Amino acid sequence: MLKSELMELITNGENSGVEFKQDDIRPEQLAKEIAALANLKGGRVLLGVDDEKNIVGITRANLSEWVADTVLGRYVHPVILPYYEEVVMDDGKKIAVVTIGPGISKPYVVREHDRETAYIRIGSISRPATREQLLTLGSSSGIVHSEAMPVYGTSFESLDMARLENYMRDIIQDPQIPQNKPEWMERLKALGFMTDGITEEPLCTVAGVVLFVAKPRQFLRQSGVRLMVFDAMDKIYQAKLDKMIDAPLVGRFSADKSGKHLIDSGLIEKTFDMLEPFITEESNELNGRPNRDRVWFYPFEALRELLINALAHRDWTRLSDVEITGYLDRIEITSPGALPNSMTVEKVLAGQRSARNHIIVDTLRDYGYVDARGMGVRVKVIPALTAREVKYTYEATEDYVKVVIDKMSVKDQKCLENVKNVGEKIDKRRGSAKTSGKILEACRERETITIPELAALIGRSERSIERNIQKLRRDGLLKRTGGRRGGHWEVGASGANP
Repeated sequence: MLKSELMELITNGENSGVEFKQDDIRPEQLAKEIAALANLKGGRVLLGVDDEKNIVGITRANLSEWVADTVLGRYVHPVILPYYEEVVMDDGKKIAVVTIGPGISKPYVVREHDRETAYIRIGSISRPATREQLLTLGSSSGIVHSEAMPVYGTSFESLDMARLENYMRDIIQDPQIPQNKPEWMERLKALGFMTDGITEEPLCTVAGVVLFVAKPRQFLRQSGVRLMVFDAMDKIYQAKLDKMIDAPLVGRFSADKSGKHLIDSGLIEKTFDMLEPFITEESNELNGRPNRDRVWFYPFEALRELLINALAHRDWTRLSDVEITGYLDRIEITSPGALPNSMTVEKVLAGQRSARNHIIVDTLRDYGYVDARGMGVRVKVIPALTAREVKYTYEATEDYVKVVIDKMSVKDQKCLENVKNVGEKIDKRRGSAKTSGKILEACRERETITIPELAALIGRSERSIERNIQKLRRDGLLKRTGGRRGGHWEVGASGANP
């Protein structure tokens, strides 16, 4: 660290990430400050500076060994490996800078007198964490799995048995469906939907409540979706829509040879049913049908994936609901809690995976709500938004993760409508034509169509579309002129009637 950087830290004073101490401090007191910083976002302890910003210098011999072996080795748990350096000032005095990164094994505690105490940083003060703060710290690091915690006041009778039987029989196709209450409770405990508590009978877990209770908010107040729409750029007193949606997270489906069919909506479907009238409008064209099409102001596949992520990865120790708020120019989706397990926005956008609620995510994957690879943001959200050139921002704080999507322009809406119309023409003309034939038809109808739009239109993965396009180009049936943004497709003569 440069002397100028150090002087700037001292001039700015103590804050949530900077602490001044003299090196004659007791080891347990220094351990408390280090643990509190690690439980927040990390920071620096400057040894050799007093509370009045005076540089007094360090006096303890072998200070680095004392910090490592005594302070951290004896008092702080789990282990923290800080960066230690000493800076010599102009007058010859030395200041030791102990840099602590944001901890990935929270909560960090100080072991003293046969007790363990976790500390948190509030401004320039370090204080013992409350019970709720401990749960939040543990949940953020993945050590405490809040979805597995018991929900008091629940019982086996709280569960929607029709939905549970549907899950066992039709979704995961379990060959041995429980036949009585004891068998059901044993199976549900093994799956993580129930657990033993202080009562004689098992209780539902958070996961069991949000997935399989008909009205989960009567037991877990933060398990719904708060849906608001404003005819303004910001929140105003009068809302066009302000509803709290209370339903189990998953729907109920019938299953036959033709696939799964929704027969009872869950929270995800109910949310979109209620939101749709406020984020769509009727097309100006009839397209040969008695009813007009609806045009979405936001890419549907991106909204759906973001809502599922907000529900699947939220922090259940936070007592607030997932919130969707629509404004004149944008829509915001907010999920309570920080990103888990030292994740960052950059890691999420790059496709790194780190689920907080494994039971809930695995169950959603069974139903097909969640991508099998767990990379929905990378392979669904970003392509859907960038294909339409829609602006978006991700914001992650200690309290929430928020995604803001700008409303699409009239041009973008028309583009979506054209893609939909192309798909309907293909379905009418080709019936069950092969993927390659549908690609050629789509490129003929709209020569600027993108690969993500082709994937959404035809119902295949982008990788499958790319493989088919490569083959069509090798066979001389399809040609690309220009770049990814300004280019267009040309269907070859031999591809006129695939």
